[in-house]
Amino acid sequence: MSELKNILVPIDFNQKSLIALEQATHVAKLLKHDIMLLYVHEETGIFSKIFSDSQGEDKVLETIQLKMDEIAQQFSNKSGILIKSMIAKGKIPSKIVEIAEMTDSHIIIMGTNSESEAKKTIGANTHKVLRWAKCPVITINGIHHENGCRSILLPLDLSIETRQKVTKAIEMAKIFGATIKVVSALWSKGDKEIVSKLNLQLNMVHNYITERGVNCQSEIIESTETEKTLIPIVLKYAEEQGDIDLIMIMTQKEVGWIEYFMDSNAQEMIRISEIPVMCIAPKEIGIIQSKGF
Repeated sequence: MSELKNILVPIDFNQKSLIALEQATHVAKLLKHDIMLLYVHEETGIFSKIFSDSQGEDKVLETIQLKMDEIAQQFSNKSGILIKSMIAKGKIPSKIVEIAEMTDSHIIIMGTNSESEAKKTIGANTHKVLRWAKCPVITINGIHHENGCRSILLPLDLSIETRQKVTKAIEMAKIFGATIKVVSALWSKGDKEIVSKLNLQLNMVHNYITERGVNCQSEIIESTETEKTLIPIVLKYAEEQGDIDLIMIMTQKEVGWIEYFMDSNAQEMIRISEIPVMCIAPKEIGIIQSKGF
């Protein structure tokens, strides 16, 4: 990994963004990266409303920069990580993605919504960053998190795209010293072909991971519910495990006359998961060809 890479943390000073910064310091220690703290200034933003027009934009930006510097220093002193801060002007999601590319960010870590957006929703800005970002994005929705990562949950189905995330899961597991827990949900218990394919894929993934020196557990969750309950079933499993600190999913992307879209399962996972979720664009990872996987 390039020493020039960093972790980008967009901040709007609400609780979720500060939790994201806290989590970023733990990841930065393991990656040996710096952190870039970013505030994107929009004319309709929260700080613009605090100050009157007579005080002017310069006063607004000066106040924001002082607050940024204070937070950066506080978290830097606590973690020992170099934290830089910057202010950019523009539309929040596009500017976050632009800065991530410009600064060669390895990961973006951000909250799922802002103070002005309802809880348990994916904020509009977060949603667009997830659609547009070329690097992985970790979303923070819950309040309490481990300092490291004990286990990574890797939900799989039979699609090619979801299998692409195995390489990234191995990379992150080695960084954290974590176990990978691979899980597939089964509804069609009477369909021997589906059962056979799931078992075959799970065995292939399990072997691929362990051959690369990472501890792996794999399991098929049997359910009497329908496929529409996929996310609650997976999250219930994660909660029952008790040691899962990161869930890794794909943001299914498809080029067409609509620029990109994000799969509904991915949206629901990000929206309701109290566990941090790492979202990866399929184009970021090559399909594993080894041993037919």
